[in-house]
Amino acid sequence: MTVRVGYFPHNNSLFVLRHRGILERALPDVEWVDLRALPEPAPVDVRTALPSLHSDWLFAEGGYDVIGTGFTPPLTALAKGHDVIYIGISGPRIENGRLVTLAGSGIETVADLKGRRVGIAHGSWQTSLLLLALDRVGLTWADVEPVDTGVLEGGAALVAGDLDAWVGAYPGLAAVENAHDVRTLVDTESLFGHQSLWFTSRDFAEHNREALGAVVEALQESDAWIEANPREAARYFVDDAVARGGQADLDTWEGALRGRPWGVDPVSESFLDEQQHTANLLAANGLLPRTVDVRSAVVPWIGEAVQAGRAAATV
Repeated sequence: MTVRVGYFPHNNSLFVLRHRGILERALPDVEWVDLRALPEPAPVDVRTALPSLHSDWLFAEGGYDVIGTGFTPPLTALAKGHDVIYIGISGPRIENGRLVTLAGSGIETVADLKGRRVGIAHGSWQTSLLLLALDRVGLTWADVEPVDTGVLEGGAALVAGDLDAWVGAYPGLAAVENAHDVRTLVDTESLFGHQSLWFTSRDFAEHNREALGAVVEALQESDAWIEANPREAARYFVDDAVARGGQADLDTWEGALRGRPWGVDPVSESFLDEQQHTANLLAANGLLPRTVDVRSAVVPWIGEAVQAGRAAATV
């Protein structure tokens, strides 16, 4: 059977795995689906909804069977009624990004963002980080003007004065830090673990256990290679950017990869607690159409398989 795996550079593990040929040894009929080549989702109002491209394509013809994203997209999937199953999580990515402003902006704390323009890649983990930061100081989503900048454009908009603050992520955040005096309003570690999350549909998980196990094993092997060879891994991202007519710095990408955790871990109770709290906030602020139960997406046998694979990878 053909196993369709979605990938894009923002999930570093799957992006490198796409180029390593490891999964093909176990599953010769792998079909790699580049998320960037899929049709753009219908636009949503950043003030009242979340985009759902990742979850919708998990259940669509021409989409994929397995995908890895950040913290927020699985919550969108559950809120839309998709029967999503969690596969595993990365370690905390607390150094991957944070909420920043320029030092001369006059903004000293998160509370100063009331009525201000804040850039995020809407629908990603950045939406969750901003909402968690606002909630901690007694503000709501309606108290700021969120601006969907995408992942790459926010830094330039902040410097140009089009944004008052920005949830920046590496390596893009490094370019702003190197050229400007940046103030951190809130880091990631104090808000949530910000793990990557791999997920699938319940139907695929239940009927393709061996294939799912092969994907996890390949991720473990590939991630171990990235950790041991960050500069070589960084080359995949730089070459991809150049091939698309852009630019990327090898040293910056290497630094970003060195600072990230590698390997797939079972979904933890602490992660689920963070997700449930965030899902409740998203629903209360009108960004999800309903509340969800994140533990409905957890299947014990998958966690046991991931744990066994993780242990084998460290021997």
